[in-house]
Formats: sequence, structure tokens, C-alpha cells
Amino acid sequence: MTFNLTVSPDFAPDHISGWYFFNTWLQRKLGVGIHLELYDSFDAQREDIRAEKFDLIYANPYDASMLVREMGFQAVVKPASKSDETIIAVNAESPFHTVEDLISGCRVATTDDPDVHTMGMIMLESADLDKNNTEIKQHSSYVVVAKNLLNGDADAGFFLKDAYDELSELIRSKMRVLVSSQISVVHHSLLVGPRMAEHIPAIQTALLTMHDDEKGKGVLESMDIETWEPMDSEQTEFMIDLIDTLID
Repeated sequence: MTFNLTVSPDFAPDHISGWYFFNTWLQRKLGVGIHLELYDSFDAQREDIRAEKFDLIYANPYDASMLVREMGFQAVVKPASKSDETIIAVNAESPFHTVEDLISGCRVATTDDPDVHTMGMIMLESADLDKNNTEIKQHSSYVVVAKNLLNGDADAGFFLKDAYDELSELIRSKMRVLVSSQISVVHHSLLVGPRMAEHIPAIQTALLTMHDDEKGKGVLESMDIETWEPMDSEQTEFMIDLIDTLID
């Protein structure tokens, strides 16, 4: 039997090869077939997830709620020292220097990354802004969000902090960060579905010792992950409760 793996579409394009290396490495460690399928769109991926196409998912915090509570997935590991934070940035020449400077009718560039968009909208509340008094335009990637800011087609943009940090130094030098979230307990995690549940102990053991393996360490570097940390049900439920609270 071949299992299916997918990855939340918010990773940097530079790490695409890293996930293919990871898939090959994990197959060899487990002795099972695993097919990797990557997506450009969160909506398209979520549709296939709901159709029960996948058994192993590196998921963003927003999707973790659906996967655990509705589909019986179990979180097994998370990247060490790597939380999901959201940044609101503007053009470096913008007259806006704080979130509170943003005004009604301002143009916001975002992506379909659900947890980043949600957090960005929450951070706009301090300026008394919401979806009713802003012009929100969704774009295909954080690079496109940055281009909109640099071209003057948007007044503010939402970024996953990791994605912002991985933009070129030249692009970042032309933008200014207004605010960054500091939640720290919200992060991506690797979840295993019911069909693959019997492999959870082997998966967790392999990943928690991955940095001790010469090839594994190289794969981690290509994914921009230092090491993995274990996740238990209590940690998972706490994160999901927090995300659900933010969304509500």
C-alpha cells in the first residue's frame, strides 16, 4: 500500500526540493511507499484533504483543527523553535509607521493562507479596521504580496514571518514592518491519519532522531528545519483551542 503525503502550501519555493528529499528519506526509514503531492492553493489542497486523499500532512495550525477533530489525525512532531508568526508590512516610503496609522479604506494585500490572514485581520482591529472598511485583495503568494506593496498597489500586506524573512534582502529593504505577532505556541505540525496510525511510533522515532543521521541532517537543512520536537495530544488541543478562539 502506498500512502500519500502533502505539505501546507505556505513554505518557500526554495524548499520544494527539500520536501521531496524528506519523502524519499522517510520512505527508506519506514520501508513503505509514500507519494508526495504539493499544492499552490490552500483551497484545492483542503478539498482533497476532505476527500480523505492523504495519510500524512505537514499542516498549518488552521487546518490542524479540522484534521484532528473531524478526520481523526494525530499530531506527532513539530519543528523545534519555529512558531508561526504574522507580520504586517508596508512600503518603506509609506506614511504609515504603526498599525494605528492605517485608515479606513486602506488596501490590504494577503494570501489564502488562513491562519496568517486571520491573525493579520485581528491585528488590524487596533486601528478599528475590519473586512467592512478595508479593501482586501488575495494573492497567490507572499512574493506577489510584496510586489503589490512595492508597486504601490497595496497600503499594507500580511506575511508569514518565515516567508517574509526569506524574501531577498533587496525586497525587504524596500519594506517596513509595522507589527509582528508574538503568540509562540502556534506552529505547523506533522499529522498522521487513521490509515497510517500503526506507523506512528516508527515515524516519531525516525523524525526525532533525524538530525543524528548524516543524510537526515542534510534533508532537514534543505527544509529549513533544525530538528523535530514531539507533540502530544495536550499540546495539540491547546493550539487548536487557541486557533478556534481567534477565528470565532
